[in-house]
Amino acid sequence: MVENLTEAYTNLSTSTPSSSIPSNIPDIGIDSSTVMYAVLVLVLAYVATRIVVFLLTWLSERVYEHRITIKMAIPLVKFAIYGFAIYHILESILQLSTAQLVAFSGLAGAAIGFGLKDLVAEVVGGIVIVLDKPYQVGDKVRIDDHYGEVRDIGLRATRLASPDDNLISVSNQKVLSQTLANANAGSQEMMVVIDLFIDSRSDASRAMEILREAVVTSRYVYISEKRPVTVLLKDFPFYRRVRAKAYVYDLRQEFPFESDVTKRAWDAFRDEGIEPPKAGVVEMGDV
Repeated sequence: MVENLTEAYTNLSTSTPSSSIPSNIPDIGIDSSTVMYAVLVLVLAYVATRIVVFLLTWLSERVYEHRITIKMAIPLVKFAIYGFAIYHILESILQLSTAQLVAFSGLAGAAIGFGLKDLVAEVVGGIVIVLDKPYQVGDKVRIDDHYGEVRDIGLRATRLASPDDNLISVSNQKVLSQTLANANAGSQEMMVVIDLFIDSRSDASRAMEILREAVVTSRYVYISEKRPVTVLLKDFPFYRRVRAKAYVYDLRQEFPFESDVTKRAWDAFRDEGIEPPKAGVVEMGDV
């Protein structure tokens, strides 16, 4: 019986050679020359992106009003060049079919979506900021609890220079989901609000006159028909707030203007006997 089984196995093996077994695995012909050619294509893509980035940067510095728009096109151009290079490698060199290219693209998109979803969200946020323009480079903005001048709108983050000269990076994804306040909305002029607090028994009318005079005589103030000076008074239980609203011609003069007006106003207050509130009376958080 054992001899019969052995003979049957031998006959089966000789009658079904491995070469007759069908295979659906495509031969894409990857060899050393194919790998070298793919590497060459990627190197050429890298050189092309470097040249394009250099030219766009050079152009942006000479077309100042469109500088940010041109620079924000740089990552898009880089993605396009590398994307074309990868497509050329897959389609021409490896000779993948259309169905295989679509399947590969789907797998690559899923991998990027799951592995780099935060990065993709930041990049999309940067593109939205450039197109929608809630602020531009040079604007004074408040994003959440951060206030400062916009120094750069990058691919992943917006950078602010705070009043303390700290450089703050805020994620572009976070910018789109936070409350945003723009103090000048792309204009060179900007309104500055100056609050002074006086004792409730002091002469409020005289304090308003002094504050107005300090504002209109400041070397930093900008006054026009559309940019008037406004002085307001508000009573609180144990003190009064005298508020001045005025514009500076250059938004970078915000803090010098505020310091100049505050110093000269308080010097005149002391001469007129106008006193500040008692210590601990003013709670800035309730103003």
